[in-house]
Amino acid sequence: MIEPLEGKAFLAVQDRGTKITAFDGAVRSSKTHASSLWWIKYVRNGPAGILLMTGKTERTIIQNVLMPLQAMLGKQRVKINRGNGTASILGREVLLIGATNEGATSKIQGLTLAGAYVDEASTLPESFFNMLYSRLSVPGAQIILTCNPEGPEHWLKKKWLDRARIWIDKLGQEHLDTDTNVLSLFRVTFILDDNTWMVRNNPDYIADLKNTYVGLWYRRYIESEWVAAEGAIYDLWQVSRHVIPWASLPPVQRWLAIGIDYGTTNATAAVLLAVTDEYDTKGNPTPRLVVVDEWRWDSRVTNQRLTDAVLSKQLREWMQGLRTPDDMPIDVEQVILDPSAASFREQLWTDGVNTWEADNEVTAGISEIASLLGNDHMIVTDRCKGLILEAPAYSWDPKATEKGEDKPLKVADHDMDAWRYAVHSTRHLWRPILAQAYTLAA
Repeated sequence: MIEPLEGKAFLAVQDRGTKITAFDGAVRSSKTHASSLWWIKYVRNGPAGILLMTGKTERTIIQNVLMPLQAMLGKQRVKINRGNGTASILGREVLLIGATNEGATSKIQGLTLAGAYVDEASTLPESFFNMLYSRLSVPGAQIILTCNPEGPEHWLKKKWLDRARIWIDKLGQEHLDTDTNVLSLFRVTFILDDNTWMVRNNPDYIADLKNTYVGLWYRRYIESEWVAAEGAIYDLWQVSRHVIPWASLPPVQRWLAIGIDYGTTNATAAVLLAVTDEYDTKGNPTPRLVVVDEWRWDSRVTNQRLTDAVLSKQLREWMQGLRTPDDMPIDVEQVILDPSAASFREQLWTDGVNTWEADNEVTAGISEIASLLGNDHMIVTDRCKGLILEAPAYSWDPKATEKGEDKPLKVADHDMDAWRYAVHSTRHLWRPILAQAYTLAA
C-alpha cells in the first residue's frame, strides 16, 4: 500500500525544474518515502538512457530503498537482481553501485547517465559524487539524494546543499535564492514531525524515538542540525551511573560476543558483551547490555612484543577461564575481530577459534553506544578497568572536524574499538531483545 503524501513531503516531490533534488534531515521523517515516490515518477517519465542507484553499499541500497519500493509496487514491478548488480523498476533496468571508498569512482567513469538516486549521500566519497554528477549528461537528466546531517564543514553541505536555488527549511517555509553562486538544486530539510502519518497514528513511537538519541545524535537525527562533533564522545558517561561491581552482575540471558581490537606495536584489547535477563517489580522485562570483563596486552607497558601465536595462546587462556560470579563457565556465541587483523585471524583459526569480521562503521557504532548509555540500556562491570579508564577521555579529532569528518582521536582507544566492534556487530542479536521492552531507533 502506498501511503499518500502530505505536508512537506507532498511539497518535496513537486517538480521545480532543478537538476538536483536533495532531502536532508531527521531519521524516520519521511525522506525515503518521498524520495521513493519521486524516483518512481522519474523512472516512468524521465529521459531515456541508463539509470543508476547508489549508496554506501549495494546491500544498503537494497535494504533502504528497493525493498520498500517492492512493498509499495510489488515484486513483479520491482525486481532485484542480486547476482549482477541491477534492478528492474517498472520494466526499466537500473544499475546498483556501492561507493564505500574513493576507488568506487572508477565504477562510474565513462558512463552516460539519464538519472540517479543517491541514498545516504553524506556517507559517500566526495570524488565519487563529483564524478557521478559529471556523468549526468543526457539532456534533462536529474539526480535525487537523501542524507542525514553530519558536521557543518561536510563537503556535501558546504559545496552543494548550502548553494540551493530553492529550499524549504525546517519550518516549512520556501525560499528562492537568485545569487549567481547558486546551483540548480532544490533542497528540503525534514524534521521528525514531518512524518505526519507516524505522528498521527503512532505518537508513542515518535516520543520514544526522540528519547532514544542523545547529545550530538539528537541534534543531528532529531533536530536536523548539521552540528560539529566536538569534545568527549561519550559525554554522558558516568562511573556512578554506568559501572557496577562484577559481583553484582545481573542474570544473563545471552553471552553475545567477545570483541577484539588487535595491535602489534599498540595494545590488543578484548571485551565480553552480554545481555541481561532483568525484570522490574511488575514483572516487565528490562534487559540491558553489559560489558562483563576485559583482557588487554600492551607491549608498550610490558616492553615485550608478542607473536600472534603467543598472543592467541594468552587470549584463549583468558576466554577459557571466563566465569560468572557464581563460578559457572561462560559459553560465548561469537568472537568478533578487528577487520584489519588478517594475520591474527589466521592464527586464531589455526588454534581452533572461529572469528567474525567486525562491522567497522565507526560513527554508527559510536552513536549506538552513546544512545545505549544515555538511555541506561548499557552497563559495565568494574572488571573492565581499561574501558573505564578510556571512556571519559575518548574524544573527537578536532582536525577531522575542521574537514567536516567525524573521527575519534586515535589515542588510548583500544577498549573503545573492541567495545564498538562487539556492540555494533551483534546488533541483530540484541536489538530484538531490547525492543521487547523499549522502542529503539531504526
